[in-house]
Amino acid sequence: MDYKPVGAGKNVRSVKRSLPEAGYWKKFQSPVLVKEYGMVTALEFSPVKPYDLLVTASMRLQVYNSRTSQLKKSITRFNGVAHSGSYRSDGKLVVAGDDKNMVQVFDGSSRAILRTFKGHTDPVHLTKFLPNKVNVLSGSDDKTVQVWDIPSQAAVNVFSEHTDYVRSGSVFSGNASLVATGSYDHTVRIWDLRANRSVTTISTDDPVEDVLAFPGGGVIAASAGPNVHLFDLLMGGRQLTTMGNHEKTVTSLCLDSAGSRLVAGSLDHHIKIYDVQSFKMMFSMSYPAPVLSVALSADDTRLAVGMASGVFSLRRRAVTAKEQAVVAARAPSAGSRAYFQRGASYKGADDDLRIEQRRKRSLADYDELLRKFEHSRALDAVLSNNRAGLTVVSLLQELIHRDGLVGALAGRDELSLDPIVRFLVKFIDHPRYTSVLITVAETLLDIYGDLLYQSTRISELLMRLRAKVRLELRLQQDMTMLLGSMDMLMATCKVSHAQVTGAIPAADGAQDT
Repeated sequence: MDYKPVGAGKNVRSVKRSLPEAGYWKKFQSPVLVKEYGMVTALEFSPVKPYDLLVTASMRLQVYNSRTSQLKKSITRFNGVAHSGSYRSDGKLVVAGDDKNMVQVFDGSSRAILRTFKGHTDPVHLTKFLPNKVNVLSGSDDKTVQVWDIPSQAAVNVFSEHTDYVRSGSVFSGNASLVATGSYDHTVRIWDLRANRSVTTISTDDPVEDVLAFPGGGVIAASAGPNVHLFDLLMGGRQLTTMGNHEKTVTSLCLDSAGSRLVAGSLDHHIKIYDVQSFKMMFSMSYPAPVLSVALSADDTRLAVGMASGVFSLRRRAVTAKEQAVVAARAPSAGSRAYFQRGASYKGADDDLRIEQRRKRSLADYDELLRKFEHSRALDAVLSNNRAGLTVVSLLQELIHRDGLVGALAGRDELSLDPIVRFLVKFIDHPRYTSVLITVAETLLDIYGDLLYQSTRISELLMRLRAKVRLELRLQQDMTMLLGSMDMLMATCKVSHAQVTGAIPAADGAQDT
């Protein structure tokens, strides 16, 4: 198995649109309505061109040409109602569950059944391919989550900590070892396939209808009841915000290609688009029936919405001249290096004879050392070149997961401890890093104890660290007091307003006056 480099979490980048927000989404025009054989419970565009649309409805999967809206092929090899049709990342395979407790993998071209997984005892409503392309995630009404190995057709992981139906889930694009599932037991659970257990549990007030992991894996969205919740996984699942603009249950979530806009569909006949940085609703569209599923194509030019009436809507956005000019500007100039590398990413037609050639991926210096289990030297390497704080914290997280943090910190002298303590002083109050750095600081104190204060340099740094922690604690206390004062003022205002409107009778003394 190839070594997997340390993946630093990614923050969502803001995307400047060529049109105002409302104008951009109004460009999705000319909706084509297609009647299916039953409720459209799942929609997904192929991740590769020409972005065919996979529709899950009744006892079949339908593949439509997203440009012409014409039916290309139909998969009907089900004995019960089909659920959660999904593409693999290369668009070649399709997976789906059904009411007969089975998970089936199909060839996207020939529609042949390649694998059938039998292990669930109730209908399967969740199926996804993992990023490694050889595993399949499934969730069922039997309250279990299973991960299947495609070559051997065996279940490699079985999780049974949910206490109600498992109806939704998501995979992490940058990490094939983590999956997220949502259940009607009001929880979202993050599963570590290596440890074979749940590593994070997030509670909600309502049954979870859909779960969506953001690019980078640092944030996860969950729809529960009429609300959409965002949680920060780097902070142990702390809730970032709740967006409650819907009047009925939110059934489906999806992101645009940049990960900057979240699309939510609801039983209130509306889809709403949110900015994931400001958490504000940017646009809303209405539909003639309750919305059960939504999907955006990878090039952001097609929007599909499935409804409970058995109809799905397909809208297209015309690419503006300005966007075409931006694409044209990216074309390499003649004579440049990029010009002579044109076609390097061309994958060829399906019937072409392909000669596989794998390039050895170069690793960063700390990844090379980590691959050799030289944890102490890897930590020195990542701290020595002024790398971003997120990269250092990601490596520290990996060391904690490997149980290598103690070995990486032990056996150091004053000079080698200095950059570690300085990093703690600089970033201990960063909200995204605090939980990891507290673990590092506690481990450091456990190893060296009073020896740290024998060095004047380290002692001064520890005093600065203590002062910064005290300041942060004082700030948290002040904010808590301020929040309590605001709650009291709001309660007083509500009572006064109720008395003025007559909802609450005024006191006798007030009436005499």
